[in-house]
Amino acid sequence: MIKFNEIDLFEDICALGTLRKAFKLVKQNKGAPGIDGITIEEYEENLEENLIQLRQEVLKWTYKPTPVKRVEIPKPGGKGVRLLGIPIVKDRILHMAMKMVLEPILDSTFSENSFGFRPGRNQQQAVQQAQKIVQSGKEYIVDIDLSKFFDRINHDRLIHRLKSHINDTRVLRLIGMILRGGIMSDGIIIPSEEGSVQGSPMSPLLSNVVLDELDKELEDRGLEFCRFADDCNIFVRSQRGAERVMESIKKFIENKLKLKVNEEKSKTAKSDRVKFLGMTIVNGTIAIAKATYDKAMEKVKELIPRGTHLSIERAMMEIKHGTKGGHRTSR
Repeated sequence: MIKFNEIDLFEDICALGTLRKAFKLVKQNKGAPGIDGITIEEYEENLEENLIQLRQEVLKWTYKPTPVKRVEIPKPGGKGVRLLGIPIVKDRILHMAMKMVLEPILDSTFSENSFGFRPGRNQQQAVQQAQKIVQSGKEYIVDIDLSKFFDRINHDRLIHRLKSHINDTRVLRLIGMILRGGIMSDGIIIPSEEGSVQGSPMSPLLSNVVLDELDKELEDRGLEFCRFADDCNIFVRSQRGAERVMESIKKFIENKLKLKVNEEKSKTAKSDRVKFLGMTIVNGTIAIAKATYDKAMEKVKELIPRGTHLSIERAMMEIKHGTKGGHRTSR
């Protein structure tokens, strides 16, 4: 049986076969060009030459990550913006190659209570597990929201966690370079002293490496929880117990993980007062959260033509099946 530390991870990442597969995935994901303006289609015109050059740059350590393009995406309801970063196509290919090679190693070490950004796991599974825990009698929830999580990831702590599973120091060095690659905003390059770019294929995997430390802490304390990315719910039997857990876990997150708990969005309450991935558990039954329902209805109203005679229910049915006011919509 081959152990992970016996595999030449660095060479595996740089293999042309890996880079070709990585390009196909990057192409499938589409996406805008980075600061160099080169599109996926333009990069593909000389694909083999470009991949060979990328391979040589990484192997000879002449490779240098290009700063990502900063993009601001408005949050729902006009509540601020989410900061995304767009790496250039060449960098996205390398990030994807690294994800492909490292994910099987790292994912096998993650908690069974973690559902986000993982192969074979999804939101539905997370909500169903939350339902089972509530049905077992743990109706009070510690709902933890992390403030600007991706922007606050501590690089030193992340690399230290990666060392536990990756013995190839060249891979760790490459990840460190990528994390510190910089951001271009309004024509100015800003150094990356913390955080992991939302927009990099590697970022979701690295986020799980960071938050797996939280998962292991909760498991060591014997707490039942569900986590999807940076959305974490912990389940206990009483309001008082929930408040105690919130206080102690908040200290762990801020003092140990060097992250920040969002005081306004975090709370302790019964399950029917907490939204988890757009759903709420009411009397042990999964229901659509009111905020999610209201948002969906607003979207439906936008899609329904003014002056239509259709009921909401009928209009929703026609939207679902690709019609609008009795006419087929374009696809």
